[in-house]
Amino acid sequence: MTSPKQALAHPASSDEAAPGTPPGAARAARGRGAPTGADSWRTRLYRWDMKASPYAFVSPFFVLFGAFTLVPLLYTAWYSLHDVQLSSLDHQTWAGLDNYKNLWSSDFFWNALKNTLTIGVISTVPQLLAAIALAHLLNYRLRGSTVWRVVMLTPYATSVAAATLVFTLLYSWDGGMVNWILHFFGVNPVNWRESDWGSQFAVSSIVIWRWTGYNALIYLAAMQAIPTDLYESAAIDGANRWQQFRHVTIPQLRPTILFTVVVSTIGATQLFGEPLLFGGVSGSKGGSEHQYQTLGLYMYDQGWIIGNLGKASAIAWSMFLILLVIAAVNLLLTRRLRKSQ
Repeated sequence: MTSPKQALAHPASSDEAAPGTPPGAARAARGRGAPTGADSWRTRLYRWDMKASPYAFVSPFFVLFGAFTLVPLLYTAWYSLHDVQLSSLDHQTWAGLDNYKNLWSSDFFWNALKNTLTIGVISTVPQLLAAIALAHLLNYRLRGSTVWRVVMLTPYATSVAAATLVFTLLYSWDGGMVNWILHFFGVNPVNWRESDWGSQFAVSSIVIWRWTGYNALIYLAAMQAIPTDLYESAAIDGANRWQQFRHVTIPQLRPTILFTVVVSTIGATQLFGEPLLFGGVSGSKGGSEHQYQTLGLYMYDQGWIIGNLGKASAIAWSMFLILLVIAAVNLLLTRRLRKSQ
């Protein structure tokens, strides 16, 4: 037995609990004590690292996007509401919606919009049809299939300037190979730069040549993802290759076809390099009679040739609104396809 003085002098150990305290509670309380200063600092640093690292990794994209896309987009919207000349950027006069009203009443704007739609249809429809046909051929086992895929992707890797220069020589009025072939079959030569449909067809052929192989590889990847069981079931039912292509391949490619149609339409709306280089000196005008002037050329002509940045900014935002409409149509069609499936 210990006296009261000995009890006061000898404090209770960790194994000894106060009356009414569960066994081991003292040890648990001691183990849950506050961390030291170094451990607390390391814990906080670790937590901050776990929270901030993902934002630091993705921040370069948002910084570049804001600097080179968002800020110019907003600045262009501000310019579209002002009367701004390239020669005097510091002198801006508020114009409101006058630039958009002038576009609405401008025959050149509607001509550029019509040419953009026409060249878009002429270049997109044959391009995607040829891409599906090439992808269907490459989907079968062919000798040197890898080589053919590289060959199809070569036009996409070719620069716009080089491709347009070659096609300009092919469509030359005097000595061009296209007119030589037409003369060989007894057809009169065509002035491809000056005629309406001829110039638009020539520009569209450049787009078709550059983008057919790229879309063909997209279709080929989608075809290879189609389950072979579907083709085997169709073959058992007596379907030939054409029927399998119509009733199996095409339905399975609907989302991919919709994607390529939208991307090609957006590219056609922004068409600029091919008609500019094809026209030579009058490239920004889209020919002597503006017969193949697209919205991109019209914006370039107004902004950098004439120097009316306010009107050019209004054209840019009009193109942006057209792309928003295309995106909305794409979203609507995608939802209907998902519901139908």
